[in-house]
Amino acid sequence: MLLRVGHRFVRVESRRRAGRFVQGLLAGLARVNCWTVAEAVGDRTPDGMQNLLSRATWDADGVRDDLREVVVEQLGDRDAMLVIDETGDLKKGVESVGVQRQYTGTAGRIENSQMSVFLVYSTPAGHTFIDRELYLPESWAGDQARRERAGVPAHNLFTTKSRLALAMITRALEAGVKVGWVTGDEAYGKDAAGLRDPLEARDQAYVLAVACDHRIPGAGGENARADERAAALPKRAWQKLSAGAGAKGRRYYLWARIRLRLAGKTGYHWMLMRRNRRTGDTAFYRCYSPRRVSLAELARVAGRRWTIEETFQTGKELTGLDQHQVRTWTSWYRWTTLVMFAHAFLAIAAAHTRDTPPPEGLIPLTRNEIRHLYAQLTLQPARRAADVLTWSAWRRRHQHQARQS
Repeated sequence: MLLRVGHRFVRVESRRRAGRFVQGLLAGLARVNCWTVAEAVGDRTPDGMQNLLSRATWDADGVRDDLREVVVEQLGDRDAMLVIDETGDLKKGVESVGVQRQYTGTAGRIENSQMSVFLVYSTPAGHTFIDRELYLPESWAGDQARRERAGVPAHNLFTTKSRLALAMITRALEAGVKVGWVTGDEAYGKDAAGLRDPLEARDQAYVLAVACDHRIPGAGGENARADERAAALPKRAWQKLSAGAGAKGRRYYLWARIRLRLAGKTGYHWMLMRRNRRTGDTAFYRCYSPRRVSLAELARVAGRRWTIEETFQTGKELTGLDQHQVRTWTSWYRWTTLVMFAHAFLAIAAAHTRDTPPPEGLIPLTRNEIRHLYAQLTLQPARRAADVLTWSAWRRRHQHQARQS
């Protein structure tokens, strides 16, 4: 995979260091930062890794584009979908680019955090990140002094998360990525002008979650809440369908849909509803397709959205997605791009192992197990006593300087 992105680096030293950085991300470190990555791959100090993220000359967006091509080649399928979602990284300070007090699902409340939007390529074979954008709040976008300190480019102004998602989806589609559907959660389903309408203009089918109070047109032209329309449906309107396979087998819910007749709109529009068979809790989705599709197809697409949640989880647990300690715009994009590269390696390797059935009594190799085997069998960490003592002295010297300051 590294050979595909080598031309994005001006100097061979930076290319090799990027390869070692990805190796460090896969080393199974308890904490992942420039210090620990450098020590794991045998560097004497973290200076080279810090330079790679901040000052070295290489094209992170170009690496992203090459990575997307590799992922589509290796995981491509007629049933491919694009999944969008955001994640928040909790921060203590206020200097990291984009940080402010804002709601984040990571904590489930308003916290000092940094928000970013990701695009996942999801197929039955596997799923992994193919694009990323950092969310720049209005408080940052309009503060020239903070922008300059964090190295935010002049052309990057305030943009909603839906518009960031649309930019990534558009980038993938214009690059020739073939997908049947786009799916995402309420944050994106509620934005008609920012996401739903542009997707419809491209004849791109979608299933996007919306809130229970989302307004939809009724038979008489009045707008009614989605939960009110669901409550009025007869029992026969609900069908038991699978939302896909889970850890304990197929995930069955009750599903129903209402055809929406929207003035000036072409194609097929529905309000999709998913009800938990035990609790009765109901989720709602706005759906569009240029062609007629079945209720089972819409349910299957809605059920695929969970793949981005799993991707976030494995990205954070296995490749340090949320452990960066960078402050600038450039460093964030470079760190995140290299994390995406490491995660894609695990996803592709896991997909390839499924081509051969595992020995009887064993499950197929998972991304977690592949990461463990790679770290133990392939990586060559610095284990000489001299290297260990050198790093100990470096840390103590750095801490002494911090105390003196």
